[in-house]
Amino acid sequence: MNGNMRNILVWAAIFIVILSLFQMTDNGRMSSKSDKVGYSEMMDLVDQGAVRNIEIQGQTLTATSSDGTALKALAPYDPDLIKNLREKNVAIEVKPQEGESIIKQIFISLLPIGLIILFWIFMMNKMQGGGKAMSFGKSRAQMLTENQVRVTFDDVAGVEEAKQELEEVVDFLKDPSKFQKLGGKIPKGVLLAGSPGTGKTLLAKSVAGEAGVPFFTISGSEFVEMFVGVGASRVRDLFEQAKKNAPCIVFIDEIDAVGRHRGTGIGGGNDEREQTLNQLLVEMDGFGANEGVILIAATNRPDVLDPALMRPGRFDRQVVVPLPDIKGREQILNVHMQKVPLAGDVDAHVIARGTPGFSGADLANLVNESALMAARSNKRLVDMEDFEMAKDKVMMGAERRSNAMTEEQKKTTAYHEAGHAIVTLFVEGEADPLHKVTIIPRGRALGVTMSLPEEDKVTYSKVYLENQIAILMGGRLAEELILNQMTTGASNDIERATELAHNMVCSWGMSEKMGPQNYGSKEQDPFLGRNMGGGSSSGGFSSDTAKAVDAEIRKFVDTNYKRAKAILKKHEDKLHLLSEALLEHETLDKAQIDDLFNGKPVIAKKGSRRKQKSDAEKAAKVAEREKKTDDKLEKTRKTAKSTTTSKKSTTAKKTTTKKTTSKKKED
Repeated sequence: MNGNMRNILVWAAIFIVILSLFQMTDNGRMSSKSDKVGYSEMMDLVDQGAVRNIEIQGQTLTATSSDGTALKALAPYDPDLIKNLREKNVAIEVKPQEGESIIKQIFISLLPIGLIILFWIFMMNKMQGGGKAMSFGKSRAQMLTENQVRVTFDDVAGVEEAKQELEEVVDFLKDPSKFQKLGGKIPKGVLLAGSPGTGKTLLAKSVAGEAGVPFFTISGSEFVEMFVGVGASRVRDLFEQAKKNAPCIVFIDEIDAVGRHRGTGIGGGNDEREQTLNQLLVEMDGFGANEGVILIAATNRPDVLDPALMRPGRFDRQVVVPLPDIKGREQILNVHMQKVPLAGDVDAHVIARGTPGFSGADLANLVNESALMAARSNKRLVDMEDFEMAKDKVMMGAERRSNAMTEEQKKTTAYHEAGHAIVTLFVEGEADPLHKVTIIPRGRALGVTMSLPEEDKVTYSKVYLENQIAILMGGRLAEELILNQMTTGASNDIERATELAHNMVCSWGMSEKMGPQNYGSKEQDPFLGRNMGGGSSSGGFSSDTAKAVDAEIRKFVDTNYKRAKAILKKHEDKLHLLSEALLEHETLDKAQIDDLFNGKPVIAKKGSRRKQKSDAEKAAKVAEREKKTDDKLEKTRKTAKSTTTSKKSTTAKKTTTKKTTSKKKED
């Protein structure tokens, strides 16, 4: 800030000096030992004969009076001026008008150019964060020390294999002799690849906190900007800084922004990103020595990275950071639950079992949502109910209670979701157990039927996939069978069922007719860093084959459509029962559905809308009963009071009558 202020003051001073010189020159030319008078006053002196001679220069009149005094005036256009002067015998001298000063002309000519240069310098400073005008080629990497990073390996859980790979790198930096005496060399690069939210950046932060060496961090998108050559220059500068601070670690987050597969030159333009990538390849493993600099990079798109970047010698280790299993999820939950006051009924293992497919970021969000829900209910501790509600919110979306649905729409939604649930419960073969059904609008859906696997799945069988298609078709079929109508609510179900059938035929080889062959498209977009492959618009196979593929996809969908229809017809009584219960309770879990089908009363869960409504009705009835009791007591009290008053008045009347009678007798 001080440097910027100093620069502004310097330029302001230069501008003021130049302006002052111009003003002095202009005034010096005009200044003389003469008194300024008005034109009328000068002509009066001429008429009086007090002027000997006049010098005319443009519109300026310089007169010399009889006593030698010089007078100056500006003359308007007056065609009779010369005539009047000659009549008064005034000597007239005419001089050519002087041009503008050279300094003024130079100043006026250079001023626009100077302003443009100043504006360009100012804009460069703004773009580079106030740095020097030519600093755009410098690296933007931030160097962190051990004291600046508070994350350690203890904060990382659920990815033990990936953590072990990075712990070995840290051990090498701390004690290289342990590996060197056996001929081992330090890895030049480690690539962390995995789905979003699995903890790649967190692992890199833990390395920064544990390594005890300088740690440079930069994003892949910070290399390339608007100027050609900036990316390559920043790569060179980054590795120069790293070599000066070796041994050290360089972390490039989202490296796919700069390391994407080099294209074929289609488009005719210069690809600045390719120059940056080429420079990165040379710096990682070129002719120059690069000892003591370890590069760690993270990406969730390893498939688009250039093969030259992936080879050993550049990235010696490619560490996959997968989604955590049930044990990993439990460990991650325990890490995040340390910061939350928990009730005694909270079980991390139970929550981990109910959150398959959750990443570390999802689990952190789940714990945070649970704490927010507990705070919203003014609780002192976060209990299991809060975690269940938060899980439903994360998995199914937030409840949209303000969404006004007509009774007819609610009925359609209830039968739709009941159709999904009935097929899930009674389909034969492998299928995920039913977890919960709701007709409360959540997210973008009007209702949700949620199933949870009993264990983490790595592969899926053909039976499981066919059952999934049947379950997806259950909602549309329930509308057709019971309500004799079709709605747009099944659009997503149809889309997902068609996609499953397409993959079963084209990608997973599960069609007996088409066989174990891939029928996917071979074309790739060259502008995404992929070369164009051969093949027709149909994916490299004939139109007859395309028709056969379409027929097999249709066959998978139709077969399981009929299976779902048979299940719903067989259990139509349960379909009606479940839909009516959904209209009454709005949300039912597996235990409540079992009670319903076994003839037991369905008990509303604590915190459910039905339970809240029931509690509110009970409270209203109690309040009404108490009000009636109070009214009766008040009425009784008023009656007793009026009776007492009437008795008193009757007694008083009797006493008065007795006194009057006795008085008459005395008289």
